[in-house]
Amino acid sequence: MKLGFKSRMSIIATIMALVLVVVGCTPKDETNKGTETGEKGAATSKVFRMNLSTEPPSLDPAQSQDQVSFTVLNGLFEGLTRKDEKGDNIPGIAEKWDISEDGKTYTFHLRTDAKWSNGDPVTANDFEFSWKRALDPNLKPEPSAYAYQLYYIVNAESYNTGKGAKAEDVGVKATDEHTLEVKLNSPTPYFLSLMSFQTFFPVHQSVKDNEAWAADASTIISNGPFKMSSWQKSTSIKIVPNENYYAKNDVKLAGVEFVMVPDSLTELNMYKTGELDWAGKPTGEIPADQIDTVKASAKEGEFQQKAIASMYYYLFNTTDKTFKNENIRRALAMAVDRKQITEKVTKAGEIPAYGLVPPGIKGETDEYRTEVKDDYFKEDIEEAKKLLAEGMKELGITKVPAIKLTFNTSDNHKRVAQAVAEMWHKNLGLDVEIQNQEWGVFLENRNKLNYQVARAGWGADYNDPMTYIDLFTSKSGNNNTGFASKEYDELVAKAYASSDAKERMALIQQAEKLFMDDLPIMPLYYYSDVYMQKPGFKGIFIDYKGDIDYTRGYYEG
Repeated sequence: MKLGFKSRMSIIATIMALVLVVVGCTPKDETNKGTETGEKGAATSKVFRMNLSTEPPSLDPAQSQDQVSFTVLNGLFEGLTRKDEKGDNIPGIAEKWDISEDGKTYTFHLRTDAKWSNGDPVTANDFEFSWKRALDPNLKPEPSAYAYQLYYIVNAESYNTGKGAKAEDVGVKATDEHTLEVKLNSPTPYFLSLMSFQTFFPVHQSVKDNEAWAADASTIISNGPFKMSSWQKSTSIKIVPNENYYAKNDVKLAGVEFVMVPDSLTELNMYKTGELDWAGKPTGEIPADQIDTVKASAKEGEFQQKAIASMYYYLFNTTDKTFKNENIRRALAMAVDRKQITEKVTKAGEIPAYGLVPPGIKGETDEYRTEVKDDYFKEDIEEAKKLLAEGMKELGITKVPAIKLTFNTSDNHKRVAQAVAEMWHKNLGLDVEIQNQEWGVFLENRNKLNYQVARAGWGADYNDPMTYIDLFTSKSGNNNTGFASKEYDELVAKAYASSDAKERMALIQQAEKLFMDDLPIMPLYYYSDVYMQKPGFKGIFIDYKGDIDYTRGYYEG
């Protein structure tokens, strides 16, 4: 899923445990100051307020690729399906669907009462237009980083990569105003789960006349539970109920206000003073050094902690003159004490990570991580020193030049970077410069491989190991490592095409092993989300992959 912001990644141990969530009552002096109707004890209408930490890089579903953008988009738009709190697929814009016996043709039947926020009907043609737009190799301002998620569809990859197919050849077609037919290359067991993913959201066809439509509140036409009300750049976004939404009676909040406060301590103080109703993940954070204090003083049900299917890791730029060497990458990975980081630095219940796929993701018959252990490397300082020496010899150098470790601005990311830098210096004698960057700049530099080592996080886009495995194919728009392996691509392609569950999982396991043997990333931990929620707000939850769903939230005080 998406790139995590504070972690995503949005990331990411954003991993699976059970958390009991009990919601209490809010004292009058801490109540939300938003619009309120109804009597005490009954559901009331309030504005829900949370922190994004930064400006969303893009609110175009085809262009967005991060947790901050996704958090806003999930209120503005809706796909053919939605997810319930258990992560199961439920009807969205499609009220029902049919799947052919061979599992390769999906026919979606759209609601006849689905409308855009401007009153226009939402049609199957809108979905056909939107999916082909996301695949357009000439999409402006840049091609979709998530276009590969549509490659399951016949001719989608060929069209997106300019290898012969045209838009009209792609296997998605509106057979009438309310019927969408989708033809797949092979059976894809998690295809329905993708229908609620942001890249599959529809956009109003008027966007073809305005490339900058997603950058201004006045030109964003949405089809979801909410519509854009205002957008003060780098300050706040406000969304209000969409009166044309087919299930408008299920939308109980008076609106959602997203602020953009980069400092986590300020965010926590705003929560304490009643200026925010939610603090922490997925787009904010509670300072690690405040977690114990906050937990001890919280009212019943107010402090919440949830393991999610996400991972926090560092990217190695494998095109860099130093990090093109596998032994050096492995040496750095083996010289970090993950237990010390999770227990002394982050302190949110994270799990040390030694693989690519986090816990909580389904395998063949059980959780994938239960079936396949994440023991691809171990922490061993003496072995790390030997590997570093071998790597330097292979590169013909006697000293590794100073390493630049980059992260997006965040107190917690800084603490992790400082800890890792200190371990690399103490254990391997390496000089490390840490550097923070604003979120948008950070993403751009990562995408362009303008870094040496960079923070990353990834949360599941759907509940299958492939959401992590295909992230690092050579054709993935989210592979920001420079890693490219023909053998890896072939294993993923075979797994895509396989209709045999056992064979498919075996191919995925082979791909993970190949990737971890090369180690273009350094796993640190599997996420656990920590957040505070004002008592009285109900129906708002963090799902298994770390996304917040506020669309059916309400206040009961």
